[in-house]
Amino acid sequence: MANIKIMLVDDHQIVRDGIKALLESLDNVQVIGEASNVAELLVKLETSHPDIIVTDISMPDISGIELTKIINENLDYNGIKVLILSMFTNEDFIFNAIKAGAKGYLPKNTTRRELFDAVNTIYNGDEYFSESISNIILKSYIKKAQGDEQADKKEALSVRETEILKHFAEGMANQEIADKLFISIRTVESHKNHIMQKLELKSTVDLIKFAIKNKIVEI
Repeated sequence: MANIKIMLVDDHQIVRDGIKALLESLDNVQVIGEASNVAELLVKLETSHPDIIVTDISMPDISGIELTKIINENLDYNGIKVLILSMFTNEDFIFNAIKAGAKGYLPKNTTRRELFDAVNTIYNGDEYFSESISNIILKSYIKKAQGDEQADKKEALSVRETEILKHFAEGMANQEIADKLFISIRTVESHKNHIMQKLELKSTVDLIKFAIKNKIVEI
């Protein structure tokens, strides 16, 4: 069985001790070094080459995300993979870590089994994100996809339709819009129907919500 070499980076000794005890209970894992900050780690990397660095994000000198960038951009550290283990689980931290090249992300309240699975999965060349982290990533993706869909619908409106939608959202009646734009009330109603069809909306309230959400009108 392969011996997975790991370095731990966390500014709290008690946290490092706990993680080390957990990892070294595995037959195929060896913790070959520890560091309380990134500067200390980089010195140790001059003489040691771990398979995986397990790091927190919050550090007294350079963040774990910046460390991840350093590891992935420097050929001297080729083959070293980074697993983030952090109490910070909002999507900005997660996505920045992924962009920096992290191969895995776990919350600090992760289970013993999940830590083991993450280490083995990353060592074998795959990425590992805990269920809670994966859910955050998925929700963010869905939110973005829905936003893109709304933007596409907005782009489908003509200049005149956007103008009429704006006036509707501002509370103007059909006749007021007709008078303002020098068109017939029938034309206004026709535009309104076309707008609702394009946007797949069912009521004037939905129109107003769409206009506000897409910043066609300000509140």
